[in-house]
Amino acid sequence: MSVKEIEKFIQNALIEDVGDGDHTSLASIPSDAVSQAHLLVKDNGIIAGIELAKMIFKEVDSSLKIEQILKDGDRVEFGDIAFIVKGNSISILTAERLALNCMQHMSAIATKTAYLNTLISETNCKLLDTRKTTPLNRIIEKWAVKIGGGENHRFGLYDMIMIKDNHIDFAGGISNAIQKTKTYLSENKKNLDIIVEARGLTEVKEILYEGGIKRILLDNFDYKKTKKAVKIIGNRCQSESSGGITEETIAEYAKCGVDFISVGALTHSVLNFDLSLKAI
Repeated sequence: MSVKEIEKFIQNALIEDVGDGDHTSLASIPSDAVSQAHLLVKDNGIIAGIELAKMIFKEVDSSLKIEQILKDGDRVEFGDIAFIVKGNSISILTAERLALNCMQHMSAIATKTAYLNTLISETNCKLLDTRKTTPLNRIIEKWAVKIGGGENHRFGLYDMIMIKDNHIDFAGGISNAIQKTKTYLSENKKNLDIIVEARGLTEVKEILYEGGIKRILLDNFDYKKTKKAVKIIGNRCQSESSGGITEETIAEYAKCGVDFISVGALTHSVLNFDLSLKAI
């Protein structure tokens, strides 16, 4: 994860939340008041976002002290304490909501990722996230996937070539799309991996014929077709299953022999993990 990008995220998030000041705290609490509060876990799962929370508190007030008890990736239960923050009362309250929002969302993602990983742990398949993330929150959501034991797919449109169905149709077919891509990369002196989406076994064969592909994305294949595709692909490139894969189906897809399974639900539809910051 890029520290500069994370710092930029924190600064923008504080601008959104704090504006020209936390006027409730400024109005009701003496400016020199000192307090401490602990981060209380009120759920069961994987904690994530502790390192980010530390950065948030320090960005608000570098004099705040954090006594860390747990670390990102730890399995937690209701009643656990993740850390204690000590220092200026107004500073703690100003940072509170942003730290909680991030940790609740990240912990939910990490918990879901860890759970899905247990379902495919007896295979060699790796779990991937997608670009189905909250705008401007991608960096922390993908960080949470890593904390939960998953792997990051591409971060954006800039770091990998991913030729999907619309690209193929707009380009006039798979062969055209791949050939044009190779020419573009050569002319622009870019070294990017190429992934191509296949909608059927015929397209799998077409992709393999063109060659030079890192991975074939088997989109919305059923189990039977996935097994056939994996056999056709062999060791010529990597394989990835995607498209509506759930906790009920992920194990069976992994057993088909694919190298990767990508799941958009890791980031786009998790419920918040229950955490509170309580004065002590």
